[in-house]
Amino acid sequence: MKRTASGNSLLRAVFVLVPGMLISPRVTACAVCFGRSDSPLAEGMNMGILTLLGVIVGVLAAFTAFFVFLGRRSAMVQHQSTPPDDSVAADS
Repeated sequence: MKRTASGNSLLRAVFVLVPGMLISPRVTACAVCFGRSDSPLAEGMNMGILTLLGVIVGVLAAFTAFFVFLGRRSAMVQHQSTPPDDSVAADS
């Protein structure tokens, strides 16, 4: 089986990076994992989480508002399209 140049470089990168990540704990953990919750990295991560949470809540609120709008519109159109029931008045 013949290897290409990109396959050799990928294999070489794996053999260099994997042992480095296994040896050094600083490579695999961020500031939050080390317990420094006051670092700029931790604050940025918290702001990112809050931003994503705000986007998700906004999208869910928009879906809810849209379906409430459709329900109200459907009820309004159905109410307008039903003819008045004159048979009750004619029988009296």
